Amino acid sequence: MHAPLSEQELLRREKLKEIEAMGIDPFPAPLFEITHTAKEIKDQFNETTKDAFANVSIAGRIMSVRDMGKANFALLQDASGRIQAYIRRDDICPGEDKILYDNLWKKLIDLGDIIGIKGYVFTTKTGETSIHATSFTLLTKSLHPLPVVKEKEGEVFDAVSDLEFKYRQRYADLIVNPGVRDTFVKITKMKNAIRAFLNERGGLEVDTPVLQQIPGGATARPFITHHNALDIPLYMRIANELYLKRLIVGGFEWVYEFSRNFRNEGMDRTHNPEFTILEFYVAYKDYLWMMETTEQLLEQTAMATNGSTSVLVGDKEINFKAPYARVPIFEAIKTHTGYDVSNMDEEGLREVCKALHIPVDNSMGKGKLIDEIFGSKCEHTYIQPTFITDYPVEMSPLTKKHRSKEGLVERFELMINGKEIANADSELNDPIDQRNRFEEQVKLQERGDDEAMFIDYDFLRALEYGMPPTAGIGIGIERLAMLLTGQVSIQDVLLFPQMRPEKQD
Repeated sequence: MHAPLSEQELLRREKLKEIEAMGIDPFPAPLFEITHTAKEIKDQFNETTKDAFANVSIAGRIMSVRDMGKANFALLQDASGRIQAYIRRDDICPGEDKILYDNLWKKLIDLGDIIGIKGYVFTTKTGETSIHATSFTLLTKSLHPLPVVKEKEGEVFDAVSDLEFKYRQRYADLIVNPGVRDTFVKITKMKNAIRAFLNERGGLEVDTPVLQQIPGGATARPFITHHNALDIPLYMRIANELYLKRLIVGGFEWVYEFSRNFRNEGMDRTHNPEFTILEFYVAYKDYLWMMETTEQLLEQTAMATNGSTSVLVGDKEINFKAPYARVPIFEAIKTHTGYDVSNMDEEGLREVCKALHIPVDNSMGKGKLIDEIFGSKCEHTYIQPTFITDYPVEMSPLTKKHRSKEGLVERFELMINGKEIANADSELNDPIDQRNRFEEQVKLQERGDDEAMFIDYDFLRALEYGMPPTAGIGIGIERLAMLLTGQVSIQDVLLFPQMRPEKQD
């Protein structure tokens, strides 16, 4: 059941009926010829170019109106920004017929309505570039009033900040909150810059299945669904890694995908159950090459997004300029806890967790215990981009063993602003070793670890055909977007973040 209509909503519906009674379609066919945007006019109009703006046509949403009797100033907003329109009765209603102005414009047009304006550009006495309207057309009647946001001379005094409103009604948030649209434009620039970097180096963008018979490629709790035609359970993908590696087996040497993933886990300022990971895999490369490539990628992406390698996140200035520091994980733990855990067994790790007041449970093996120690005591300290390297084999079931360090693998995680942004490694391509690693994950499942990996027998078969030495990486797109747009919550870089169902009265 929907909530009853407000007084304003009822009034707008009455106005809708009056507009229709005048023979005017409040939702006309979409064709309205637009010659200019607000930004183009404001950027390009001057005394030299004014002849080119003697006949313009623009469409936008009415954000404010200053009533001056027989004339009004209206602020229009289109996708590029805002511009002022001067609407005078004698110009849009020549002769004696003033119905269009007196009845439609003065009485029936509301803030939020979308109109088309034709006219010429001029500069007001106060120096503001404006459009002198010679006609206007109602293009869409708004039946729901916009939240009131007070502005003066471009300064916002009470931007809507209620999170329930912002995330649930993102469409309205985009209309009334200056800067929100800019955030998402920046995110598109960021993705385009990443694609350009990869394409220029020979990367091939591909698509892999979202519905999978086995939730492989990561350790996470999956969403489960059912395929009616095949009558089988399917999982929403938690990662696309194993499919991209299959393509490396098939002969592609550099593949990448912006993968929409789904993990049935908690929600907070840096986690959302639906998110995007960029993964790419490159044959005949290793994790050392991947570190250098990642530095170059992020440095160039920061420049393309912000025009600088430095970004301000809260009160922290973060610099994406290469090179980045490299710190082995055991060294990081010793530095921040005082414990050398490099040769500890599971029992020793449990004692360390107890001493450090880190909660653990019986389902956790060595890998998870080390991960809990690092996550609790170390991760938040790495603000500038830092590669945490050389993880123990128990933490990395898909990673090649280190070529010179016993018990470790060739893997790094990139930490920025106290959070993991990327995870990369020299990929395990030994099918026998991979089978053994999967079997160790099954043992963890039997202990109650619902994030442990399944055995993917088809992937093992693919490896048996032979996968060349390969480097791979996954980069959290939303977390990177948070950094490059200066946002502190993942919900602010998702157009439509997941929320509880809305209560209906």
